Amino acid sequence: MTEPAPVFASGVDHERLTSQLRFILETDKLKRILRRNMLVDGSRRENDAEHSWHLALAARVFAEYAPAGTDIDRVVEMLVLHDIVEIDAGDTFIYDPGQADSQSERERAAADRIFALLPEDQARSTRALWEEFEARGTAEARFAKAIDRLAPMLANWHTEGGTWVRHGVTRSQVAEKVKIIAEGSEALGSYAVALIEDAERRGYLAVG
Repeated sequence: MTEPAPVFASGVDHERLTSQLRFILETDKLKRILRRNMLVDGSRRENDAEHSWHLALAARVFAEYAPAGTDIDRVVEMLVLHDIVEIDAGDTFIYDPGQADSQSERERAAADRIFALLPEDQARSTRALWEEFEARGTAEARFAKAIDRLAPMLANWHTEGGTWVRHGVTRSQVAEKVKIIAEGSEALGSYAVALIEDAERRGYLAVG
């Protein structure tokens, strides 16, 4: 479909707004990237845009479980941005070592292209937030990553094992991810431990 000729208000930087529009239209593609997890009701797979929105909401709801002094606005911004790279790189199943080995390279190439669509100042700031999330070097990044890791666990538990059952995921594999949750939030980490213990009792996790 041909885009309509832009009509800009006086005083607006046309080039800047055009770059911002280009980025927003490009990130609309996140809605079509399907993740492995099902919705909690089991009706279908979730997409990346739904996932990002739900994590941002969770960050607000679970804010009291973040370390003291954590900037929740920054956490929310990270979570809104964190999966944009999957427009190019696709969703990586964390229990597939073949995919995981190439994940960083694929996602960094995607970040180079997609964030560069923005005006230079916004490109720098959004890329920096994405890098901060990936590095987990701040309380905000660790809390954001904790929520990102907890969400699929909740989905799998509520769908009677979900991707855990379909792919023969073991308790030890899931327990490795719980360490990341605990790094970001002691309370959420403790909850995640209890969740996988219950999942094991219910037979949702393979032995190992």
